[in-house]
Amino acid sequence: MASQFLFLAFIAITCSIALATDPSSLQDFCVADPVRSVPVNGLVCKDPRFVEANDFSFSGLHLAGNTSNTVGSHVTSVNVAQIAGLNTLGISIARIDYAPWGVNSPHTHPRASEVLTVLEGSLQVGFITSHPENRLITKILHVGDVFVFPVGLLHFQRNIGYGNAVAIAALSSQNPGVITIANAVFGSNPDISSDVLTRVFQVDKDTIYNFQSRF
Repeated sequence: MASQFLFLAFIAITCSIALATDPSSLQDFCVADPVRSVPVNGLVCKDPRFVEANDFSFSGLHLAGNTSNTVGSHVTSVNVAQIAGLNTLGISIARIDYAPWGVNSPHTHPRASEVLTVLEGSLQVGFITSHPENRLITKILHVGDVFVFPVGLLHFQRNIGYGNAVAIAALSSQNPGVITIANAVFGSNPDISSDVLTRVFQVDKDTIYNFQSRF
């Protein structure tokens, strides 16, 4: 009886892992058709007769992003919105540029794990485990180093050099999504009530209004 229970538990766990990623394609490809608006989990397939090479390509990752902003970083995303052929394939990629001491703000990807590779410069990277530990796992990366951010966990990168830095991120979803914590908390539409935020952050309302005005 115990062995049967363990077997069923193993099957349940295996199935849950298999279902935790984008669904697998049941055909060679399913190029996204941005014109059709049928509500599906993903995007409707383009008629295969009209699929062409451009549906599977993107040009521009060799170009540096503009890091002249408050955080000193820029993300160039290449997901299903840029390459329609990524539809149903469960992958995407991004280039991240960092000005000296620039930061890719703490954020999460609700639908993807991320593998980050440093191409130029040195980065401090890290992620925070879930409650109740809230443990910070962090490391300094140099050119050629690789680091993994598990799906859904809060993570960040910071350029720790006096020159520019560049990294490439591979993500396990055609549409990973991103929730930048500061933007979400202080820049939501409509605003989160100041009564909530003053209680959570233990500051006065003027401080909350000041933060909200920045986002």
